[in-house]
Amino acid sequence: MVQYDFLDASFGALADPTRRGILERLGSGPATVSELAERFEMTLTGIKKHIRLLEDAGMIVTEKRGRVRYCRLGDNVFDREVAWLQGYRRIVEARMDRLGEFLERTEPDT
Repeated sequence: MVQYDFLDASFGALADPTRRGILERLGSGPATVSELAERFEMTLTGIKKHIRLLEDAGMIVTEKRGRVRYCRLGDNVFDREVAWLQGYRRIVEARMDRLGEFLERTEPDT
């Protein structure tokens, strides 16, 4: 059986609107944990839990500089997920092509 644990982590991380908001914010550049907590009106403890889930899913990277922790998007965020989705897209497109061919063959002559 193929292992897709990364999908569980990724889609689980994306299931929360706050985490999606964090990703959207980090899309415009790095931010500190404090900046993120302020933006989402959360305590530092609350935002750190969201950051940990995103980090575990490989979507963001954190780095501590002195007393400040910075967050940024991961280098290849969503590459594995997109590849997985594209595989299913190819399957669906092939099925639709076969359905179209079948319908053309079975179309009554007019």
